Amino acid sequence: MSVVIVTRPVAGVAQVQISRPEALNALNMEVRQGLAAAFDGLAQDEEIRAVVLTGSETVFVAGADIKVMLETQPVDHLLRKLHVLWESLTRFPKPVIAAVEGYALGGGCELAMHADIIVAGETATFGQPEVKVGVMPGAGGTQRLLRAIGKYKTMLLVLTGETFSGRAAFEMGLASRVVPDGSALAEALKIAERIAAMPPLAVAQIKEVVAAGEDAPLDTALRLERKAFQLLFDTADQKEGARAFLDKRKPHFTGR
Repeated sequence: MSVVIVTRPVAGVAQVQISRPEALNALNMEVRQGLAAAFDGLAQDEEIRAVVLTGSETVFVAGADIKVMLETQPVDHLLRKLHVLWESLTRFPKPVIAAVEGYALGGGCELAMHADIIVAGETATFGQPEVKVGVMPGAGGTQRLLRAIGKYKTMLLVLTGETFSGRAAFEMGLASRVVPDGSALAEALKIAERIAAMPPLAVAQIKEVVAAGEDAPLDTALRLERKAFQLLFDTADQKEGARAFLDKRKPHFTGR
């Protein structure tokens, strides 16, 4: 049975589920390769407009496989090219919503931070505890966390390995929404369905501009935003959206 399962629960939405329950969904090569293959395929699928990334009702991803780490040498990281596998998520052009229940530790927290929106169960457990096993975050755990919650909270969390709840993640700005335990997936699917009903080209431009502008000087970022805004006036969806608004009807967006 595959450790990464892709389904299509509603029109326009794909669900990517990590299923390695015997290891609390820990990230081994099979999982990493499965995720990369899934997202590479969905990037080319014009019927899919948003993706929900999830684990199970009790664990998102508990981290990397410590048994594998025990035997790993520096050259192994180079040969495995793990950063290339992460790129499939980093450069994914469509919105990704992570539905997090239970543990999202180490690589699991980093995986959630590759999403555009994070929906967390109230008592989900986030953290970057790598320092406790003699290493440090290596897939964005210092840099993405820093950009999400700021230097001083990040330093506390990565230097101590301290974990924090879904509620705390929401309060510090890491989670987009916090929901009662057991309902993160349902809420993430609702959000994905709403996004899937929006004009795909506008959605793609929004994601691209936010990502590109995050670390750019404000003037440069505003130029990117302005150009993308202007470009969308050449789309059929922009005309459809305006007509539907004036006609007081629901728009039908085609991605053209």
